[in-house]
Amino acid sequence: MSQETPSIDDYLRMFEQYGENVETMYMAPPDDRYELLFERVLRLLAKPSAFNFALPEPFRRTAHRYLAGNPETVRQLEDRDTRHFMLCEVHDYVMLNGGLARRRELAAR
Repeated sequence: MSQETPSIDDYLRMFEQYGENVETMYMAPPDDRYELLFERVLRLLAKPSAFNFALPEPFRRTAHRYLAGNPETVRQLEDRDTRHFMLCEVHDYVMLNGGLARRRELAAR
């Protein structure tokens, strides 16, 4: 993983560690399994890279604000359901915008 310039592969590896349930975690009973994933995804989103700049700007802006300790953003993301929903949105966006194709490409090798 390139910590300085995250790529789609970095996101795919991270999501794969949590299995196929990432896209439906917002419907699961509350637990803390995804807290580390949330923090890791925000740290990746905050780094400049060609892939990140192709992601929706609100994802990146939220990550920067949260990591900077913006009180409003931190307060909003204190809610576990909101964090899970954001993770699902990032996951879906990554998968629909190159992630599925990249997974197929890696599996074919």
